[in-house]
Amino acid sequence: MSKIIMKTPIVEMDGDEMTRVLWQWIKDILINPFVDLKTEYYDLGLPERDKTDDQVTVDSANATLKYGVAVKCATITPNNQRVEEYNLKKMYKRPNGTIRAMLDGTVFRAPILVDGITPYIPTWKKPIVIARHAYGDIYKAVDGKAGIGKAELVFTDKDGNKQTQVIHDFKGDGVVCAMHNTDKSIESFARACFNYALDQKLPLWFSTEDTISKVYDGNFKRIFAEVYEKDYKKAFEDAGIEYMYTLIDDVVARIVRSEGGIVWACKNYDGDVMSDMVATAYGSLAMMTSVLVSPQGIYEYEAAHGTVTRHYYKYIKGEQTSTNPVATIFAWSGALRKRGELDGLKDLVDFANNLEKATVETIESGFMTGDLVSIFKKEGVTPVKLNSKEFLSKIAENLQKAM
Repeated sequence: MSKIIMKTPIVEMDGDEMTRVLWQWIKDILINPFVDLKTEYYDLGLPERDKTDDQVTVDSANATLKYGVAVKCATITPNNQRVEEYNLKKMYKRPNGTIRAMLDGTVFRAPILVDGITPYIPTWKKPIVIARHAYGDIYKAVDGKAGIGKAELVFTDKDGNKQTQVIHDFKGDGVVCAMHNTDKSIESFARACFNYALDQKLPLWFSTEDTISKVYDGNFKRIFAEVYEKDYKKAFEDAGIEYMYTLIDDVVARIVRSEGGIVWACKNYDGDVMSDMVATAYGSLAMMTSVLVSPQGIYEYEAAHGTVTRHYYKYIKGEQTSTNPVATIFAWSGALRKRGELDGLKDLVDFANNLEKATVETIESGFMTGDLVSIFKKEGVTPVKLNSKEFLSKIAENLQKAM
């Protein structure tokens, strides 16, 4: 069988630890046998980021802006322990934060539904898609230590006029943190959410806490409302779907009681936390897709989980691991499908669809990694635990039948 030919490269961002190992196995077992893979490769592993003073992360984001489609492996966000473990020059920023800021995009995360894996919340019958703003807030915050004294928030306008607000008059040691966002990025976030909801024919719920953060969160609420009324209200009414704004605690209660089938738009940190909660409630964080979409139509696909450190330590000792690669497989399939759509390559789009179908069918037929065995329940099917390579090989068998 001849391999599928690509026209334009995908930007490939390699990562760290066990997900880096899975990354190569996925290419070797599931992609390279079928596709003449064309990528522009960037090593975002922590040693290379340290070697280049994190310039490689910036370079990968610029390449994504150039080519339009990227796929990213999970990467380490170093803390003090990681700085010591890897003997780093400094504590580098989170790569995702750098990339998301440069692309000014919105992250959409949705669960991968499988017959036999029932969500922990039994009313959930359809996907709940988390739309996460990917700029600013806590991930671009400036923070520091404080002692006895006065912490102030100062804004100097273009004419040199200063506005000063007292944050806190400290009587002892403490900490301070300052966040920011921009109207431009918030509007891009709003439009991405409205467009996605219309494309998927799903209602959109947006939540903040504007009763507490009256100016900061209130600005999000105002911009969403203005964009909706001006450009999207009629389209939503024609599509028979709703846009609703409410407080985040209210949305949480509504989500738990719902059957799913909703796009839930969240600010950056809220979306980070809630997407992990939703993914776990559907069964596994390793069964969650994630795509960053920029206002210019740039796409970056990744898994929604981390680098699976515990399994990596076992792997380097020569022990077998049963690490779930599904989210990473779907990152690759998402990127390949989008590349095929943009380049008019139907066979590449079909391959991506078949890869996802083969992955789901492998699990539904009873072959899976260890994290899924305890939550898989399907009449007449006894789950079989496979190690990571065995699981990928089983998917390849089903993929071969579909090709």
